[in-house]
Amino acid sequence: MIAHIDEIPYFGEHTQVTVMCHSCGWKQTDFIPAEGKKAGCWSLVLTDKNHLKSRVVRSSSCTVRVPELDLQVNPGSSSTGYVSNVEGVVNRFLEVINMVLRDLQNDVSIKLVEQQSADLTQTMTEITQLEELIHCLTTIGAEDAQPITLELLDPHGHSMIIDDSATERELTDEEIEILPTGPDPAVFSA
Repeated sequence: MIAHIDEIPYFGEHTQVTVMCHSCGWKQTDFIPAEGKKAGCWSLVLTDKNHLKSRVVRSSSCTVRVPELDLQVNPGSSSTGYVSNVEGVVNRFLEVINMVLRDLQNDVSIKLVEQQSADLTQTMTEITQLEELIHCLTTIGAEDAQPITLELLDPHGHSMIIDDSATERELTDEEIEILPTGPDPAVFSA
C-alpha cells in the first residue's frame, strides 16, 4: 500500500492511496479528501475547446456521464481514481467506442463473406451510430458542434471539475440510492 498526501490546486489536501498485489497484478487507486464531502454532481457544458483543458479529479466511486450522447461509465469492482483533464476523459470514451467500432467492422467482414445480409443491416446501423458519437466527441468546441455536458456523479463527494463554468449540486436521495459506489475499500487483516 502506498499513500501520498498532496495539495491539489483548488481541491485542497488529498490523500492518494494505491493498493497493489505484486503477485497477481491487482491494483486499486483512489483519492480521498482531507475534509469530509457531501455526495455531489459536478457538471460542465462543453462549448469551447478551452473546456478540454479543465482539470478533472475522478474518485473510484464516481460515475462519469455525457447525457446528450447517452454515454455513462459506472465504477466497477476494480475502478480506480485518476486526475486528468476533460480531454483525457473524452479520450477514455473514444478508446472504448473505437474498440466496439472495430469489433463491429470485423463482424461486417465476416457477415459479408458468409452472406448473412439480415444481420448486416442492424450492424451497419450500429456502426453509423458509433461514428456519430465519435464525430460529436472529436468536434467538441467547434463552431458547428452541439454542446455536450460532462457530469461527475459521486456518492462519496470526492470528484470535481475545476473550471469557472463548472457547476456543483448535491445528489438527490434517489440518485444516491441507485448510483454504484465502486470497489469496496481494501481490508487488511493480521
